[in-house]
Amino acid sequence: MEPDYVKLKDIKPALGGYIREAQSMLNQSSSPDDKVVHDVRVLMKKSRAVMRLISTQIEEEIFQREYDALREVGRIMCSWRETSVHRKTLKYLKKENPEVFSMLQENEMLEDLMKKTDPVMTPSDNMKNDLEKINDLLGKSGYRIRFQSMNNLDPHILIKELEKIYNIVIDNYLICRNNPKAANLHEFRKRAKDFLYQLYFFRPLNLSVVKSLEKKLDTMTQNLGKYNDLSLLIKTLGYKYDNSAHLPAMDELIVIIRDEQDRYLSKVWPSAYKIFCPGQKLVNVLGFRLLVI
Repeated sequence: MEPDYVKLKDIKPALGGYIREAQSMLNQSSSPDDKVVHDVRVLMKKSRAVMRLISTQIEEEIFQREYDALREVGRIMCSWRETSVHRKTLKYLKKENPEVFSMLQENEMLEDLMKKTDPVMTPSDNMKNDLEKINDLLGKSGYRIRFQSMNNLDPHILIKELEKIYNIVIDNYLICRNNPKAANLHEFRKRAKDFLYQLYFFRPLNLSVVKSLEKKLDTMTQNLGKYNDLSLLIKTLGYKYDNSAHLPAMDELIVIIRDEQDRYLSKVWPSAYKIFCPGQKLVNVLGFRLLVI
């Protein structure tokens, strides 16, 4: 006989855990490496997704204060990641297209971006200040959340909030399919990430189906992330096509980058259609009956 009661995963311990884990990672070294920066930014995205999920069941002032603090941590760390990503992307492109890069050897912007920097043993004053600010933000936010009551969250309202973000992602998906420009795709990815990270708390409703959906969403958003990294690379290179301003080799490099973007998008659309096709209901996608929760 099927159980008639399902308990969702507890939210407060997970939220507090994300923040503590982020602090622990950052405290392991005076100069966080690329992996730590990436992992901490993911934890901040997960934390913000949780805050969105519970936003209607906590005071607006509390939601805004914690959400802004977590977003500020991610904002500070954003520039730390971009240079590393650009370097790795260009290294891959050069390996696949050596003849193009050989014609761009005198491009100072490319050379600077591809230059391998030595490991930083002592962080700069700016990084020290940023790390102190991040530690302060995380410490205060973690302390406040520790004493914030979250014992009476209504699971039915949580379901409605999950359905709300699902419908938002459907709208973002449709916008992208009709106008697939970088800004629209970036917004689609951000909201799909929210949906992905919120799904975790609903695993008990249908474990195998929800975990399978999470895996598909993770792959989809990773491909959207790679598309976005390439868009940022083009922007960083300052490229705008105007027929004569660039060497033919630079035009060719941009075409190669655009081809890479097309390749990533071709992996996104089939999964996105199955998950976010208009007219679908959340319960159909997740495959569960709404029991007593």
